[in-house]
Amino acid sequence: RGRYLPASTAHPGKMLPELARTIIRAYSDPGELVLDPMCGIGTTLVEAIHLDRDAIGVELEPRWAAIAAGNAVLAREQGAPAHALCLQGDARRLGRGLLDELAGQVALILTSPPYGPSLHGQVKAGHGRPVEKWDDRYSGNPGNLAHLPASRSRGGRPSFADALAEILAGCRRMLAPTGRLALTARPYRSQGALVDLPGQIVRLAESAGLTLSERRVALLCGVRDSKLVSRASFFQLNHQRRSTFERMLLIAHEDVLVFTPEPQQAAPARGARR
Repeated sequence: RGRYLPASTAHPGKMLPELARTIIRAYSDPGELVLDPMCGIGTTLVEAIHLDRDAIGVELEPRWAAIAAGNAVLAREQGAPAHALCLQGDARRLGRGLLDELAGQVALILTSPPYGPSLHGQVKAGHGRPVEKWDDRYSGNPGNLAHLPASRSRGGRPSFADALAEILAGCRRMLAPTGRLALTARPYRSQGALVDLPGQIVRLAESAGLTLSERRVALLCGVRDSKLVSRASFFQLNHQRRSTFERMLLIAHEDVLVFTPEPQQAAPARGARR
């Protein structure tokens, strides 16, 4: 509260600031460069520059890019010692026309991919009245990862996995040899089925030349009387209470997937024997 512009609350998929702070402290040092290629409202940028790391964010949607830039300015006004820059752009172009000059120099990439066209957003449950829901969509942009289909369409529209694979390949180009990519994601439900997004990310990252070095769990819970209390969304709780899905468990965590770049193999010298 007070650390971000009030307009930040409109984003439906914000990263928890404490989660960003913990990851930045664990996997980077003061003075190093942090990148978020899908930065949303700029949580990674704000927390990085407060921790004396320079930061760059890329965001596809103009609305969120403007808020991220505003949050970075606010952080500087509040005494953050480092600097941040937010660009509107497509993370699929990383190292291929976007931030080429920083390829191989980023100490930490911290990001979280959007998924699904509609997230929890803001909810108001009235007594005897229909549930009000707003700010539950990233945008109406069909090119946003959140709107891409699960599989490639007949018209040639890329799938979610295709686009995410491109972004992961770009992250591999940007990382320093000793750098790390930390990606937060959680499983989610689509028409009742549980989708293993973290597992899908691991497979795509390995294909992009990244090695999973750590897999941690960030609990999305509160603590009350020394007990963990789930902070599940209104809709998760509602579905569970109504038994909408058989044996439904509440999702109360995010996976923190940490990758390192595989060493690049040097091309054989001309005339060298195989």
